[in-house]
Amino acid sequence: MAPTKSKRAASPIKSPRRPAPPRQSSREATTTWALVSDLGLSKKQLAETIGLTPEALYKSQRAGAAKTQTRMREMLEILTRVSGWAGGRAQALAWYRGEPIPAFGDRTAESLVKSGQAGALRDYLDSIAMGGFA
Repeated sequence: MAPTKSKRAASPIKSPRRPAPPRQSSREATTTWALVSDLGLSKKQLAETIGLTPEALYKSQRAGAAKTQTRMREMLEILTRVSGWAGGRAQALAWYRGEPIPAFGDRTAESLVKSGQAGALRDYLDSIAMGGFA
């Protein structure tokens, strides 16, 4: 009798697993939807307002990304600071998107946030709130 060879299935070569991208938490998703509905913007309009592509809000892993969350947080902080002066969130958004700020070479708050100068804008708004001049 001939010895029988055990037939093993050839195991496929496994490649190292990459960690899964961070997923958008339910809190972040809720914040995104709340912001979209509160301001009356579509996700595409919101993405354009904060200087990102629409996919940044449509795809869950990108919506939870640090850059996306930072831009949304910066915009919310600025809108919150000026909404009392502007008369509400809708008016604050209109100011954010369209009012030129002389101290920044007539750039809008939207363009400053898009270019990463939200910190300077917050400082400027703080100085005005403390009684400084525009």
